[in-house]
Amino acid sequence: MNDKALYTLEYDKILLKLAEFAATSLGKEEAERLRPSADLDEVRRRLAVTDEAVRSVELKGAPPFGGVADVRPQLQRAKLGGVLGPSELMDIAQLIRGIRRIRKYTASVAEEISIPLLEDLVEPLIDAKPLEDEIRRCIDEQGEVMDAASPELAAIRREIRLGESRVRDKLESLIRSASVQKMLQETLITIRGDRYVIPVKQEYRSHFGGIVHDQSGSGATLFIEPEAVLQLNNKLRELKLQEQKEIERILRRLSALVGEKAELLVSDNESLGYIDFIFAKAAFAKSQFATRPEMNGEGKLRLKRARHPLIPEEAVVPIDVELGESYSAIIVTGPNTGGKTVSLKTVGLLSLMAMSGLFVPADEGSRLCVFDGVYADIGDEQSIEQSLSTFSSHMTNLIGILKRVTSRSLVLLDELGAGTDPAEGSALAVAILEHLHRIGCRIIATTHYSELKAYAYNREGIINASMEFDVATLRPTYRLLVGVPGRSNALAIASRLGLPQSIIDFARREVGDDELRVDTMIASLEQDRRRAESERKTAERLRQEVEALRKQIEEERFKFREQKAKLLEEAREEARLSVLKAKREAEQIIADLRKMAMEEAASVKEHKLIEARRRLEEAVPEPVEKPRRPAEGKPADIGPGDEVKVYSLGGQKGHVVELTGSGEALVQLGILKMKVSLSDLELVAGKKPAVDARQAKTAAAIVKRTRDDHVPLELDLRGMTLDEALIAADRFLDEAFLSNLGQVYLIHGKGTGTLRAGIQDFLRKHKHVKSFRLGAYGEGGAGVTVAELK
Repeated sequence: MNDKALYTLEYDKILLKLAEFAATSLGKEEAERLRPSADLDEVRRRLAVTDEAVRSVELKGAPPFGGVADVRPQLQRAKLGGVLGPSELMDIAQLIRGIRRIRKYTASVAEEISIPLLEDLVEPLIDAKPLEDEIRRCIDEQGEVMDAASPELAAIRREIRLGESRVRDKLESLIRSASVQKMLQETLITIRGDRYVIPVKQEYRSHFGGIVHDQSGSGATLFIEPEAVLQLNNKLRELKLQEQKEIERILRRLSALVGEKAELLVSDNESLGYIDFIFAKAAFAKSQFATRPEMNGEGKLRLKRARHPLIPEEAVVPIDVELGESYSAIIVTGPNTGGKTVSLKTVGLLSLMAMSGLFVPADEGSRLCVFDGVYADIGDEQSIEQSLSTFSSHMTNLIGILKRVTSRSLVLLDELGAGTDPAEGSALAVAILEHLHRIGCRIIATTHYSELKAYAYNREGIINASMEFDVATLRPTYRLLVGVPGRSNALAIASRLGLPQSIIDFARREVGDDELRVDTMIASLEQDRRRAESERKTAERLRQEVEALRKQIEEERFKFREQKAKLLEEAREEARLSVLKAKREAEQIIADLRKMAMEEAASVKEHKLIEARRRLEEAVPEPVEKPRRPAEGKPADIGPGDEVKVYSLGGQKGHVVELTGSGEALVQLGILKMKVSLSDLELVAGKKPAVDARQAKTAAAIVKRTRDDHVPLELDLRGMTLDEALIAADRFLDEAFLSNLGQVYLIHGKGTGTLRAGIQDFLRKHKHVKSFRLGAYGEGGAGVTVAELK
C-alpha cells in the first residue's frame, strides 16, 4: 500500500487512536503496525473477527486482559538457563492466569453465539496452571519469596527472627542502663549495614568497645555495634547469607520450570497481544458508532452517512457517496472551505480502514471495495528545499501515481490542475482525468475549473458533484451533492455583503451568456433537488410510520396466535383428562357389573342396573357451550312461559314469567326471579304454561337486579355472631354469583378464630364457591378469606 497516501489521508492518526483502546503493550504494538490488505478474503476475515469481538463485548462486556505484560524477554532468558527475579516470575504467573481467563471468557461467549474465528485463536493457548500455582506458592503478590517456598527457607528465617530478637533484647537491656543512657544521643536501636547498632555521642567513644559502622553528618553521633552483640550480629549475618543462597536456589528451580514451557508461553504471549488488538478494534468501533461494511472486489463503493473519524462528532457533517455502479469518476466543484477536501479524505480513509479490518463510521448497509492501491494528491506540497512550486510538486506526485495506478486502484485528486494558468491547467486536468478514466480506476477529483463541469457532463461514466452552499447565510453546509455541479456564488455573496448594485450589474454583463445560462440551470437543479429531498423525507417518514404500524399488527397477530394455541392446548388437555376420567369410571362400572353377575348368578337387580347406567351417564363429560354474541334487538319469539338461557349467567336456564316492557323480561331462575334484557336471552324450548303471578310470589322471592347493579367485592362480618354472619354471607354470595363476580373477600378478623372457622366450613359446602383461601400479604392475611366463585 502506498505509504505517501497513508500519511496524506492521516491513517497514522487512526492507528494512534486505535492503540489507545488496547489493554496490553503487545496489543498496542499490533495496532501501530496495522496496514491495509489488498486481499479480499483476508479483509473479509479481518472484518469477521472484529465483528465477533463486537458481539462478544455486547454480550459479556470487555475481556479480562488486566495484569498481562510483555514477558517475552524474561521467557527467552529462562529458556537459556538464566535466573529470573521474583517480580519477573510473578509477571509470568499473571500471563498464565490471563490466558486461562481469556479461555474462560471465550468459552462463555461461545455458549450463546457463534465465534469460530476467536475460538480458533484461543484454542491453541496452553493451560499451565500447575506452573502458575507453583510460582504463587513460592512468591507473594509483592514479589517476595515466602517462607512456604521450602522447608529450609522457613527454618532459616525462624533462626533469623530468633537471632534478631536476641540482639534487640541485649541492646535494649544495655540502653536501659542509667549509666549508658547519658552516653547515647537517642535511646533507640537502629541498623547500619544489616547490623544492629546504637547512636553514641562522639565524646563517649572511648567508653564503648565494639565497631563504629557509621557517623552522622555533623560527626556528633557515632553508630556503634557494642562488643556484647558482636557475635550475635555475626551469627545473624551468616543466617542471612544462607537465606539469600536458599532464595537463589528456589528462583533457579522456578526459572527452570518456566524455561521448559518458555517457547509455548512466548507464542501464547504474542497470541494474547493479537487477541487484545482485535478487541481494541471492537472498542474503537463502539466509540465511533461504526458499522461493518460489505466488501467487494468489483470497484463498487456506497457510503451512507459517512463521517470523518478524526472530526468531533458534534462538528462532523455526514456525506453520502456512491461510486462504481453507474459512474466510475466524480468531479467535485464548489468554493473553498466548503468541505471538498474533507469529503475526499473521508472516502479514502474509510476505504483504508475497511481494508485494515476496522469498522467504519457510516450507517448500516454501506459498501466498500478492496483496492490494490489508494493514491492521493491532496494539499499544498510546495517544497522550498527542492525548489519546487506548488504546481511542480503536484505534477511530480501525479507522475508517480500514473506509473503505478491500475484498474483496481482508487485515485483521489485535490484541486486538479491548480497552481498554473487556468486555461492550461483546465486542459491538463481534463487530459489527466481522461487518461485515468481509460485505465478504469475509481476517481474522485476536486477542482475550481468550470471546464471540468462540461467534461463530466459530456463523458459517460463521470458525474458532477458539488458541496452545498447556503446563499441565505453565506455559509457552506458541507454536504456533498452528487449529480449537481457546483456554481459560482461570488456575485450573490458580494451583493449580500453590500457591494453597490451597479458594480454587480457590470460584472454580470462581463460574464458570458453561456456561463450565466449554466449558472441558472444549476440553480434550478438545486431547487428541484431540495424539493425532491423534502418529498423524499416526507415519504420516508410515512414509510417508517407504516412500517411501525405493520410491526405492531404483526406483533398483535403473533400474540393472538400464541394465546389461541395456548387455549387450544389447555382445552385438549382438559378433554384428555375428562376422557381418562370417563374411561376409568366406565371400567370400574364394568368391573362392578361383572362382579355382581358372578356373585348373584346373573340375576342382577333392576335398581342396580339403573344405578350403573346413571354412573355411566355422569362419567361422560358435558360439552362446553360456545359463547354466543347477544342478539341485536328484541327476539320476536320469546314470551311468558318460554324456557331460556341467560348469557350473562354462563348459560343458566330459567323460565320467562312476564315481559316487563322496555326490552326486558322477568325470568325465574330456581328460587330467584330477576329482570334480564331480552338481548341477553336465548330460547331453548317451546312455550310452557304461564306461571301464576300470585303463586310465584308465594313460591319465591323476587330479586330485581340487573347486570349493571353494583355489588361490592367484600363483606365485613366483624362484630356479628356466627349465625348472623352465615346468613349475611349466603345472601352476599348469591348476589355476587348473579353479578358474575369471579372472586370476593369475606372480612372476619383474626380474633379467636371461631368466626373464621365457621365461615370457611360454610364456604366448603356452598354451591357457588369453587375454592377459598386465606388472604395473602396486602389482602388482610389471616383476617380475610378470599373465595373464588364458579
